[in-house]
Amino acid sequence: MSFHQKLSNIPKSEDCLPGRSTPISISGIHTFNGNNMAPPFSEEMDSLVVGMGCFWGAERFFWELDGVWVTAVGYSGGHTPNPTYEEVCSGLTGHAEVVLVVFQKELLDLKDLLKVFWESHDPTQGMRQGNDIGTQYRSGIWVTDQEQLVEADESLKAYEGALLDSGFDEIKTTVEIQKKFYYAEEYHQQYLHKNPNGYCGIAGTGVLCK
Repeated sequence: MSFHQKLSNIPKSEDCLPGRSTPISISGIHTFNGNNMAPPFSEEMDSLVVGMGCFWGAERFFWELDGVWVTAVGYSGGHTPNPTYEEVCSGLTGHAEVVLVVFQKELLDLKDLLKVFWESHDPTQGMRQGNDIGTQYRSGIWVTDQEQLVEADESLKAYEGALLDSGFDEIKTTVEIQKKFYYAEEYHQQYLHKNPNGYCGIAGTGVLCK
């Protein structure tokens, strides 16, 4: 597969790296709020996984929201089991850089999380986000069940209408039920809390999600 193809096309499973059976080892403790990042979570919680470019900046949009229990960065949407960051960046795992958001259902609605998601990046760019180019930077929503899937699809259609009215292209975001979330390496978790002046290339379109 050529370098250009790796940047612009999600590989088939047979073309992906083999990965490994052992998960990436992390502390499991959220450095911003001290909560546990790994399941099991309380029945009062629900979760959503989103991809919106580099996961360092994306995670920060969510961890300070009232009602969010914990966030974690990782990899979803691909084929390689337990991939490393370097493998994901190669374009040969099929994964996107994503953020797991675990939230308290009584305090925060899915629509509130989707509003933050849509307004905080540009979902029309395809396999990139700004200067970050590659399949790992694609926009995506990975939901837990059919009810969330319907709500996410409806949200996409509504926001796409607002974008088109403002002169933007159609949304390229993937919306599907989550199959597997793999935690990223420890140094990626809450990166911008550990490194306040670290890189964040994510920017929204300026179009509001109503």
